[in-house]
Amino acid sequence: GAFQKKGHSARILSPEEAERLAKDQVLVSEFKQLKLEKEAQKNWDLFYKRNSTNFFKDRHWTTREFQELKACREFADQKLTILEAGCGVGNCLFPLFEEDLNIFAYACDFSPRAVEYVKKNALYSTERCKVFQCDLTKDDLLENIPANSVDVVMLIFVLSAIHPDKMHLVLKNIYKVLKPGKCVLFRDYGLYDHAMLRFKSGSKLGENFYVRQDGTRSYFFTEEFLSQLFKAEGYEQVVNEYVQRETVNRKEDLRVPRVFLQSKFQKP
Repeated sequence: GAFQKKGHSARILSPEEAERLAKDQVLVSEFKQLKLEKEAQKNWDLFYKRNSTNFFKDRHWTTREFQELKACREFADQKLTILEAGCGVGNCLFPLFEEDLNIFAYACDFSPRAVEYVKKNALYSTERCKVFQCDLTKDDLLENIPANSVDVVMLIFVLSAIHPDKMHLVLKNIYKVLKPGKCVLFRDYGLYDHAMLRFKSGSKLGENFYVRQDGTRSYFFTEEFLSQLFKAEGYEQVVNEYVQRETVNRKEDLRVPRVFLQSKFQKP
């Protein structure tokens, strides 16, 4: 079971959690941080080599949470062009294809191996999808996607894996291909999510920024930080709020607090 609530207030930590986070102030050395940045692609590629397509569950909740995936059409069988930036192995993409025959998707990922998995999926078809490898912080999306041609950009658990100093480059890149008046749909880790509290000391790269044991990195967003990030690149905020869920594992009697940030930002 799980319940969820949405709103603008961040999760309140227990005294023990607050104390543990306050103690954990030692940052990973600059040398190691530079190495992690340099090897980011390799580390994600190895992640997909180890886990193949089995790590993430298929995301069947996207059309429930983001009405835009249906509502931005003016008539029933209108084609919808989407970009999934950071598509992984297609856990979001293929459920959408199954649900909606009128979607054409551009999909890209940092990891060449993830892109190959997308191409091998039985639901993959070049008539419905163009998938390509791309570093969103430096490869120009216009090389694969026409300017102002995309109805919806999905940025789902992607930005958190990118160094905070480079996040604005991703938003700038996406802006060029999004149609005016259309939205970026965003969901990612929020401040004080259970995953953030589980990091052992020695994993901290910066404020709300951590490295996992496999070398992949994760940032935990505040509402204010995300809002400033998008607005600085010319987007208008439509919705930006925390989603707090408590996931209950009845077998082990565990209650796990999950915190995500779920948002929509529009290109004027």
